Amino acid sequence: MKRFLALSILFLAPALAQQYPLHPNTNAPQYNEGANLPVQKIGRDDLIGISVYDAPELTRTVRVGADGAFRLPMLKQHIAAEGLLPSDLESVIAAALVEEQVMVDPIVTVSVVEYQSRPVRVVGAVKTPVTFQVTQPMNLLDAISRADGLTDTAGPSILVTRSGVGADGQTSRLTLRIPVTQLMDGSDPALNIPLEGGEEVRIPEAGRVYVVGNVKTPGAYLIKDGAESSVLKALSLSQGLEHYAGNTAYIYRQEGAGQKNEIPVDLKKIVERKAPDVALLPNDILYITDKTGTRNTLSVLEKIAMIGGSITAAVIYAVLK
Repeated sequence: MKRFLALSILFLAPALAQQYPLHPNTNAPQYNEGANLPVQKIGRDDLIGISVYDAPELTRTVRVGADGAFRLPMLKQHIAAEGLLPSDLESVIAAALVEEQVMVDPIVTVSVVEYQSRPVRVVGAVKTPVTFQVTQPMNLLDAISRADGLTDTAGPSILVTRSGVGADGQTSRLTLRIPVTQLMDGSDPALNIPLEGGEEVRIPEAGRVYVVGNVKTPGAYLIKDGAESSVLKALSLSQGLEHYAGNTAYIYRQEGAGQKNEIPVDLKKIVERKAPDVALLPNDILYITDKTGTRNTLSVLEKIAMIGGSITAAVIYAVLK
């Protein structure tokens, strides 16, 4: 008889469990731990899920405030969450509930529903500028891949700016300069730095030199991979001189203080290798005169309008006027 009763209880237990579950709060929201985001320290603006056993009024999602804390019903104190792992926050919430005599022995579960405190922004010379949250281990190449890679106009360096808040509450910014070539070819693995969130990855476009006047193909030409440009290189890119080009050229250069300099160049001697080539800096304008040596600003602007749109024309006009 006893054996029959034991077997009956054994077979009836699953059915009884379905009809009379151990957790009575069937209306309380549940958080599937298996669906949690990877465990990271909680930050400002993160959305966290809190489940308190047998307390549906405390089971909810809350967003961490700008001060790194949040409030729960029936608790007077703010709960500081910033910098804590979910498991650590469980202990903090449980201790607060006991301290304020809300519960005697609370069982608290915390999960991260949505990260908002770990943004990485990838902008500049990338195919698809993007901002995303770091929810798993990530490095610089991963971030660039999220932006669909670099464009053909990408410059020689990547700027990674990290922002953080110090113990004194002041925001600090640190910018790292990463060479593109060494990063991409893997020659220095240390350059593929880890990203934790809070970084801006900016890829500046390569510098350009503008070649206008009496050349076969006026244009704006990229200076790639940190290589230097020069008068002869610029002439090569612009398919050489027109037959009515003069012997003189001018380099227009805008200095850092806004001063605009005009540098005359003995073009004939440079072409004939009787004088050293002259280096060109990014944003320099090389203007080739005609045989009369006349500089006609209007004709320059007309040629520039055929090259690169209103921005380029505006740059040339601002320098030459």
